[in-house]
Amino acid sequence: MKPPTATQRRIIEAADPATGRLSGTEAQLTGLVRARLAFRHPRPPHAYFLTPAGHRLRDEAARTPEPAAGPAAGPATASGVFAARTGTETSVTGSEGPARAREVRSAWEGLVELRRMTNPDGARDRPCAWERTHLVRAAALALEAAGRLPARPGHEGDIGHAGHEGYEVSATPQPEAVSVREPSPDGLRACAAALERAGWQVSEHAGPRGARYLLASPRRA
Repeated sequence: MKPPTATQRRIIEAADPATGRLSGTEAQLTGLVRARLAFRHPRPPHAYFLTPAGHRLRDEAARTPEPAAGPAAGPATASGVFAARTGTETSVTGSEGPARAREVRSAWEGLVELRRMTNPDGARDRPCAWERTHLVRAAALALEAAGRLPARPGHEGDIGHAGHEGYEVSATPQPEAVSVREPSPDGLRACAAALERAGWQVSEHAGPRGARYLLASPRRA
């Protein structure tokens, strides 16, 4: 199989990080389908999404350092690139309010369709391969799509610091597991319920200083 062209690589690298949705001309996107790097959704609006092979190529490109061409793009840019908020950001850029809610809803709907297209049994209620390789981003999207609010930049110290609000999702040393912290017991329970509805297995634990947190893993069956 021929390697992708420079134009195809640019389209792949600009794909939505959460869903793999692509933007480009019909000819460009059809070329990616022929290269088995994208698929066309069968239902209107017949959007194009990365296949697992396309996601691997995009991830490889992201790991390859390139010379800086200007200020780094934020989590969301004018090009439509979306990133779920983990609550650990040092700054927040991009849309807010109703515009952000629309972006989150669209990203979640795209992810559910990606599940249907890439899970062997077409299941929509169970995480797909992309989510297993992007655990923090996938869990954060599930929480934000459920209406939970991420922590805002500016709080200091651990999760129990006065004034801290919102969830934080972070990686753990355990394979296929993320930790989720929220300052209030009710908030933590709401996060657990949201993740379970999104197809994650969740357990609650006590930290070294008594603060409760969740361990969440994508459900396999």
